[in-house]
Amino acid sequence: MDDDLFNETEEHVEIGNTPPPLAARMRPVTIEEVLGQDHILGPGKLLRRVIEADRLTNLIFYGPPGCGKTTLAEVIAKVTRRRFERTSGVLSNVATLRNICENAKLFRNGPGTVLFVDEIHRFNKSQQDVLLPYVENGTVTLIGATTHNPNIFVNSPLTSRSLVFELHALAPDAVIKLVERALADDQRGLGTIKTRMDDAAKNFLAEICDGDARRALTALEVAVRSTAPDENGVVNITTAVIEDCVQRKMVLYDKDEDGHYDTISAFIKSVRGSDPDAAIYWLAKMLEAGEDPRFIARRLIILASEDIGNADPRGLTVAVSAMQAVEFIGMPEARISLAQATTYLATAPKSNASYLAVDAAIADVRAGRMLAVPEHLKNVHVKAIGVEGLETGYKYPHDFSGHLVEQEYLPVEKRYYNPTNQGYEDTISKRLEIFRKATKKKS
Repeated sequence: MDDDLFNETEEHVEIGNTPPPLAARMRPVTIEEVLGQDHILGPGKLLRRVIEADRLTNLIFYGPPGCGKTTLAEVIAKVTRRRFERTSGVLSNVATLRNICENAKLFRNGPGTVLFVDEIHRFNKSQQDVLLPYVENGTVTLIGATTHNPNIFVNSPLTSRSLVFELHALAPDAVIKLVERALADDQRGLGTIKTRMDDAAKNFLAEICDGDARRALTALEVAVRSTAPDENGVVNITTAVIEDCVQRKMVLYDKDEDGHYDTISAFIKSVRGSDPDAAIYWLAKMLEAGEDPRFIARRLIILASEDIGNADPRGLTVAVSAMQAVEFIGMPEARISLAQATTYLATAPKSNASYLAVDAAIADVRAGRMLAVPEHLKNVHVKAIGVEGLETGYKYPHDFSGHLVEQEYLPVEKRYYNPTNQGYEDTISKRLEIFRKATKKKS
């Protein structure tokens, strides 16, 4: 049997007296050491069961940079005692793939070979044609990694033969735990260096790295190794040190307290008040502070209906599209889509008529104004015609001139929706007046 079941990757190799980067040294070696992926690796979860039962099948991992796709592939190969071969969808060619797979045949009688393919979405048809037979007959167990949704960007012959798992960016508490682990580990980490890192610095690093473990550990190593110790031989890592190492200033913005709520409030009020310049500034502050862009997008969707409504119905489409863009491309590029939506909504005509209408109707319902559905509007109206109490059947508007007909839709006369004269809502207002006159409906 091959003694080197888990080949060292380039990142782990020590060149001369230069140790590998901290991010490479701190890669987990057991499932328990993997942070932030409990949704697929927690007790009883599918991937955990597959690994523990040693029933490994082809896998595709997708998620943002630094969330642990490569690390998880290496851990799986190590835990299941399989050989590990690594290549890339960018660098590999047909000859490289064929050579790796042919060599893997020598180990089919043993634990087998894991073939890890980074950026698998870049595989072309020729590469797939070479790889598929080896995947299908079990010569290699494929583990692919991509930052793109494989259901869209990876060809179906590969996804149909694989289990697909989404990995999440590490939450701030997971990043802090990783940092503390690196500072304490005197074998792989920085434990041999006396270091004191205050909580503010840990929190700032956890926020600024955007869930990227590699980025956090790289910044930590630079901070520790470039900071002179004090008179007691202790390296003190403060927020100022981390700011210098990552070339970013800490924005005064507490996600759990006033900074968070005050800034999003200023943002929404600026958009509502039609000031795109102020809105863009508050957007920039939130993004620079590490605010979740999905939270911002959700608030824009609410605003599009609450404060713009039918004055510009496209506003809701723009806001929803921004949300989809945020999910699809992620940061930092998503800032552009958020900026587009922000400036569009800030400069759009405003109306809260729809918001007032539904709240007024809800207030009536809550006050006990529970109106019965008129008989001719009920679902069984066709069969019920002629039944006692139902003298007139439902009139189908499309059967009448102008697609309008006078009939009762609400048992009482009540007007909830009062469109303004802003933007497209002015057109709606005029149209409603025509409708009401045509059907002799009184206001």
